Amino acid sequence: MSDTPPAGLAGAIKKTLNELATTFTAFLNAPRALWGVNIPYVFEGLVYFGLLTVLGKYCSENILLSDVHSGWVYGGVTGGITFAMLLFGGISDKIGVRVSLALSLAVMMLGYVLIAFSGMLALGSGMGSAMFFVMAGGLLLIIVAYGLYMPAAYAGVKRYTNPQTAAIGYAVIYGLMNLGAFLSGFISSGTRRAFASKFPPNGLAAVFWIYAGIMLFSTVLTLLLITRKIDARAVERVARETRQMNTAEENRAADAKAAAPEKKRTQRIPLLPFLCWIALSLAALALVILYRLGRVSLPAFLVYALLVFAVLGALWEFLRQRPDHPFRDGRFVFFIFILIPVQTLFAHNWLTIPYYLDRAFAGTGVSRNFEVFSNLNPILIFVLSPLIAALTARSNVYKMMIAGTFVMALPTFLLALGPNVYLFLLFILVMSVGEAMWQPRFLQWVAEIAPEGKTGLYMGIGQFPWFLTKMLTSLYSGYVIARYCPKPELGLPMRTGSMWLMYAFIAMVSPIALVLARNWMAKGMTRKA
Repeated sequence: MSDTPPAGLAGAIKKTLNELATTFTAFLNAPRALWGVNIPYVFEGLVYFGLLTVLGKYCSENILLSDVHSGWVYGGVTGGITFAMLLFGGISDKIGVRVSLALSLAVMMLGYVLIAFSGMLALGSGMGSAMFFVMAGGLLLIIVAYGLYMPAAYAGVKRYTNPQTAAIGYAVIYGLMNLGAFLSGFISSGTRRAFASKFPPNGLAAVFWIYAGIMLFSTVLTLLLITRKIDARAVERVARETRQMNTAEENRAADAKAAAPEKKRTQRIPLLPFLCWIALSLAALALVILYRLGRVSLPAFLVYALLVFAVLGALWEFLRQRPDHPFRDGRFVFFIFILIPVQTLFAHNWLTIPYYLDRAFAGTGVSRNFEVFSNLNPILIFVLSPLIAALTARSNVYKMMIAGTFVMALPTFLLALGPNVYLFLLFILVMSVGEAMWQPRFLQWVAEIAPEGKTGLYMGIGQFPWFLTKMLTSLYSGYVIARYCPKPELGLPMRTGSMWLMYAFIAMVSPIALVLARNWMAKGMTRKA
């Protein structure tokens, strides 16, 4: 009998199961301090995605904000977290992983307490009410806490893993986050229905109290699992294991450097016209939105446009003095920004889908349990990512990006046929397959195109378009929801098919552009057999 594993799908499944078993075993055998990072991360994923799922409903029904303003609140939260990580990410290096994790979780708890209080006290309603400002204060605490928590969590994985187990450590933390996101739907929907009469009008204040309790538990658990003694023991163990690998690692690195082909000069495109095009597009979008809302006049917009070009001029001067900056790399700039259209589907997971399920399916089990249906994607990603990675391990990176973005964008057209639970489930399944195909490959492509010694810089800047995606999508999503998927009690017509058709065409821009640019993008790229 041959020991060679079967080829094809059966071999891929077997390989995937073996890798999952290895990952789980490594997690069990890891230093106890790593458990103090990973286990609370499940609860953090549960609470964070739970908040995103119900925040729009809370703003709309409890605070009585318009759908447009609710979308802006979403943008402030999600974009604010990304920005906060830039501001506070370095603090964890100064105060340590243990203190950073416990402190940030405790601040998150206070944030959820404020949000819960905002729904219980007679503080008025609307954008200018005390109720809104109490909620906003709680959200601000959560934003600041995440600015510290996320970098500290990944720093903890790095601190408590050696070079051989680091990849497994990051894979585990990503998987546990998705698992927590999936569980949030069941906790939220059950709590909301059980306490609707005690916490009117919909029981969401009780959900936030549950989340505050979970954060308190996570804070205590972190302090118990990562004591100073446990931290010191884990660091000593990792250092010892790393020293044992150093000689072999240095030899492999030297061999790889000797065998690596000479890196060609990166082809560049004129950057200033490209940036001007982006600025004009964003300015036009802002003008249309604000004009439709009656919030801006043409003279005010001209002033805004002049400010945009002033900022662009400063940016151009900054880049002109730094010829090796990633934004001077034409392929890199094109690639990360052209993914924004398809990435809007990620943002619609919390900006649009919870509203859609709650309103378009009003009176059905889907509406009563919209949190569960809104969080099916994370559990699918948790299952599909390792399987698809094994099946496509030898595929060309750029071709996988094209195929993955096509597969992710195309099923959006299913929702254009109208509200149907089976079409929605098919959409979520196919979209998740597409996400699992291209999202991991994005980071791989960025790493491959990065010049020697600049991988970290490219990886960090590669996340900037995701920040733009969250901010831009939140600007118009509320307006679209109010127009095409209004509250049922208003008696206005539902036109969700038109809404999703528009979003489908937006998402398709990415794969089509990737196809059109494939010959230019392929030049200089590393192709793996």
